Parts: sequence; structure tokens; C-alpha cells
Amino acid sequence: MIYAVANQKGGVGKTTTVSALGAAFAERGARVLVVDLDPQAGLTITYGVNPNDLPQTVYQVMLEKTKMSDVAVRIADPPMTLVPSNLDLAGIEAELIGTLRWDQTLKNILTDQPYDVMLIDCPPTLGILTTNALVAADMVIVPVQCEYLAFRALAQLLTIVENVRKKANGDLQLKILRTMYDPRTSHAREVFDELQTTWPNEILRTCIKRTVKFADASVGGSSILQYASESEAAESYRTLCKELDHGPEKTARNKRARR
Repeated sequence: MIYAVANQKGGVGKTTTVSALGAAFAERGARVLVVDLDPQAGLTITYGVNPNDLPQTVYQVMLEKTKMSDVAVRIADPPMTLVPSNLDLAGIEAELIGTLRWDQTLKNILTDQPYDVMLIDCPPTLGILTTNALVAADMVIVPVQCEYLAFRALAQLLTIVENVRKKANGDLQLKILRTMYDPRTSHAREVFDELQTTWPNEILRTCIKRTVKFADASVGGSSILQYASESEAAESYRTLCKELDHGPEKTARNKRARR
């Protein structure tokens, strides 16, 4: 199963979700690949990898200058594989846009990879990189901060998703993850309920509450599941993992990957 975690609005928990959800799947015994598709390399840094020290990243892989296995970094706890990024990736749009079927680049790379779960951390834009992730994915998870401005930004992404469904990936599922939820404020509770009312079929039951532990975990070079394993935040992502694992019937691509 391939999950793209996307939202053009920054600071909504995309990288946190990829890191924590990947760890949760790995805890359950899945073979997990996480792909950093953001030139800011937040996911790469989260795992304690210095992007400035990397001679090759996903940038070279997408330009077919090297294989994914040549840039992959093994993460020990829990066992996962990271495809890292750095600022080189910022220039890829100019190089890909003139190529044939540029939107299929990442899909071709990830096809038939030996992993049960692949998670893509998308940049906070709706450009070529995010489009590649949406074309490659079985499901896009959209983290939405429980604030009004984040709610308003969701409509633009949903339009892009619908365009991808029509032109390149008709089976793409979409789920909305409510993040940074603070039940103590009336504003957050109102947005929480409005998301449920507006998109009842897309909303995930699990929500992620606001906590400083996420930032602390990133500084420590680990996911929340390793930094604060027994915390409510860690348990929320374990619950999300179970919800996704028992979700709609998997695609044919996922069935092949699990053989």
C-alpha cells in the first residue's frame, strides 16, 4: 500500500505523520519504506540524517541517474528504509516538466518494490512533486490542523486530487486526518466538527492532539513512538495504523506487494 501524505499548507503535521505512522506499521511487522519528497528534507532530518552529507538522494533517483537501493538509508529502530532528500530536489521541476509522462516518474520507481507499506512525505506545494506522489499512491492522507485557515486551504488540494483521479489515478482514495487538535478551545472543537460534517466519508476516526512531544521527538532524531512510546500521541498513531490497516479493500498493487 502506498500512502502520500500531502497538504499545500505547511506546519500541519505531514512529516510527523509519515514518521510516526511508518514506525507504527513497522511495529506491526510490516516492511516499511518512507520517501522524503520535500526539498526541505524534514523527514530526512527527523531520522538523524544530515541532508548536506548525502552525495545522492531521491533527486538522482527520479532523474534515473541512480537506483533507489543505492540511496536508501536503513533505520534501525524500528526497522525501516528511508529514501532521503536534500535541497537538490528543489530544481527537479524544471528538469522533469519537459520529459514524457513526467507525472508517472515516482510511480514507476515504486512499482514492484519489496515493501508492504510505502509512505511519501510531500512538500507544502501542489506542484510536480506532489502530483507525482498522488499518481503513485493508493491513498492520500491529508493532515488538517484544527484551525479555520487550514480548513479553508483544504478545498484547493481536493480539486487537485480530483484532477489526478480523472487523468492519471482513478483508484486514488482520500482520507482527512485531523491534527494539532486542542479540545480545550472552542475554535478547535468547531473546526473539528465542521470537518466531520463537510467530509463525513473522508474523515478518519483517529485524531491527533496537540502536544510539544512531537517537536521534542524530532529534535531527538526519532519518531514519537520511540521518543515517548507510552504517550497518548504515540498511541494515537498506533490507532491510526490499525484504522488504515482495516480500511477499504486494498488495491491490486498492494495485493501483489504482500505475496
